[in-house]
Amino acid sequence: MKYFGGCDVGSTYAKCVILDENGKMVADATVRSKINPVKSAELALGEAIEKVAELNSAEQLSYLIGTGYGRNKVPFADENISEISCHAMGVHVTNPEVKAIIDIGGQDVKGIAIDKDGTVKNFAMNDKCAAGTGRFFEAMANAFEMSLPEFCKLSLEAKNTIPITAQCTVFAESEVISLVGEGKPMDEIAAGIQLAVAKRCFVMAKKAGATDSITLTGGCAKNEGLKRAIEKVLKIKVVDLAIDPQLMGALGAAEYARQKGLSK
Repeated sequence: MKYFGGCDVGSTYAKCVILDENGKMVADATVRSKINPVKSAELALGEAIEKVAELNSAEQLSYLIGTGYGRNKVPFADENISEISCHAMGVHVTNPEVKAIIDIGGQDVKGIAIDKDGTVKNFAMNDKCAAGTGRFFEAMANAFEMSLPEFCKLSLEAKNTIPITAQCTVFAESEVISLVGEGKPMDEIAAGIQLAVAKRCFVMAKKAGATDSITLTGGCAKNEGLKRAIEKVLKIKVVDLAIDPQLMGALGAAEYARQKGLSK
């Protein structure tokens, strides 16, 4: 049996997926990124490889593709492919019916339209500001003195929404701290934060050609409050993926590796 790997080294997390020659996902791993992207890739690869009895090292993979922020730093990679292409392919092999993605990473937000073969049809990217990214949500959770999972669920309890007007992460954090200090309901402030991010995703979704449905990828896809806010703002269904949405980049890279490796 041949095995193929995809390693997605992001700014916040490094992910690895290993597929067999039939396209079955046999192992995956997600680790917090280190300052050194090579170390991040090594940790994710090592953790995934440990789960496959026939493998002892990344060198034994028939083909390996790196993607993400640190895609050029993946040890033993045969080549690297952009995370935009890999997220599109990852979603395509998970659910071929989905044709539009909002990928919310640690430092940027992307809208991606998927063609019928899993390639990228069109995309838009916001990398000028951290607002609405994973780092933004971490900052908001810190302002609430909560864990990130706790914060992501908080808005689900809100009956009303307190608007957040600041667009910058720094100013938004100050605004939130002021509102909390004034004794405003924390769930309603959280709802305002989720709504503000959803509105930022609106342009990305439209540029990705979203009409009746869209899916979310990246770690922020696990934010149920954000998912509901996006459905409210876009007025379309957010499709849940059967595979961890944070793995989509690594999965797409592994699928590209499988296709290229089998064609050699």
